[in-house]
Amino acid sequence: MTPMSDLVELLETLCPMFVIVDETGQIQSVGHTLQKLRPDQPMAQRNFLDIFELIRPKSVTTVSGLMVASCGRLQLRFRDEPRTTLKGLVAPLRNRSGAVINLSFGISILDAVRDYALTSADFSGADLAIELLYLVEAKSAAMEASRSLNLRLQGAMLEAEEQAYTDTLTGLKNRRAMDHMLDQLIQSQSSFALMHLDLDFFKSVNDRLGHAAGDHVLQQAARIMMEETRSEDTVARIGGDEFVLIFKGLKDRKTLTGIAERLIARLREPIAFDNTECIISASIGTALSTQFKTQEWAKVLNAADQALYEAKKNGRSRHVFYEEPAKAN
Repeated sequence: MTPMSDLVELLETLCPMFVIVDETGQIQSVGHTLQKLRPDQPMAQRNFLDIFELIRPKSVTTVSGLMVASCGRLQLRFRDEPRTTLKGLVAPLRNRSGAVINLSFGISILDAVRDYALTSADFSGADLAIELLYLVEAKSAAMEASRSLNLRLQGAMLEAEEQAYTDTLTGLKNRRAMDHMLDQLIQSQSSFALMHLDLDFFKSVNDRLGHAAGDHVLQQAARIMMEETRSEDTVARIGGDEFVLIFKGLKDRKTLTGIAERLIARLREPIAFDNTECIISASIGTALSTQFKTQEWAKVLNAADQALYEAKKNGRSRHVFYEEPAKAN
């Protein structure tokens, strides 16, 4: 007769989720992997059916009944949480009362690996579960690599899209971005105000002090416009010294007048560059989308352009609202 210690050592190597029970169902020994599932609840000397609930065969209610059940196959689960489902095979011990019950996870192995932090060391080297674990690890690594690549590609796409909509000199939106924003506002039938701003005397700064001074002035003007608008507003540079400011949902003329006056006042202040001062001002024309029965942003932009022309014609450094021409009688 094989000594019990030799049997346990053999089972630990071949099937580390074994349970040895006596004829009354009391657990005599348990495999290290199975015990790992309940590290704070030693299973030895407890009754097998106090720990596990039998699912199949349904008619069996005792361990002695399991030992004589046909095929010796069973399905069970833990009585406490997590209620992991297990498969088992009962093998009565010859020349010894009791039986060996070899348990496995079956299709629940992936949940078990997650719930109990199992590794390949917890299984027999010949167990097919090892192959499954390797496949899962390989798939996880491939999925992680794919996810990382997708994130990088998405980041590159977003960066490229942002660059396509950004004026490189000032960091403001460009004309393409303005067109896109206006298309969205028209499609969503949102009301908006549009300011067309032009820097007065900018050409003389460029001619007198050079392009570096002109670029500096444009950058400072862009900064001022961003500071005087809301985060949800769009500020775009659409030409050399031309800018468009779009105010979604804003149609109050008093508020718009206040914004325009602050812009004009700040842009009138001298801008220091290389020990000299650059003097410019700003003329602004504003149109409201609500001034038109059919919303076409080209009409609103053209109306703001007409108002800007009036501001320049009336002496520059001023703000004018677009007014519809009076109908002839």
